Amino acid sequence: MPDIFTPQKRSEIMSLIRSKNTKPEIAFFKLMSSSLHREGYRYRKHYASLPGKPDAVFVSRKIAIFMDGDFWHGYRFDAETTRLSEGFWREKIIRNMERDRKVNRQLKKLGWKVMRFWEHDVRKNPDRIIFRIRKQLLMHNIY
Repeated sequence: MPDIFTPQKRSEIMSLIRSKNTKPEIAFFKLMSSSLHREGYRYRKHYASLPGKPDAVFVSRKIAIFMDGDFWHGYRFDAETTRLSEGFWREKIIRNMERDRKVNRQLKKLGWKVMRFWEHDVRKNPDRIIFRIRKQLLMHNIY
């Protein structure tokens, strides 16, 4: 499907998309604050000291959490690939997925537990996400 915008206009539109503090991320952090933070679990946001700059990190427990955007990180990529024209967007998403795998390997090599959640799960299954994070926190409990 051809783009309805000129390359300059598409570039302008895409430059307005934020890389952090997106609506799904804000919902994710509100979810974490209303439950885990209230329970005494402390985390850091956008932790630049680690590969991939995780969205949330429980430093003492070595747990890194990423909240991945469905489009940008390739959720259902094989099914959606027909909508993307060959070229830039398809290649960009493929590079993002490859980078995600590389970051996962780097963090695991450093001894970190990596958790990734899709943005649609934050909207549809917030309790399940908190349950999974809480379970990891309890498994990595440090006294």
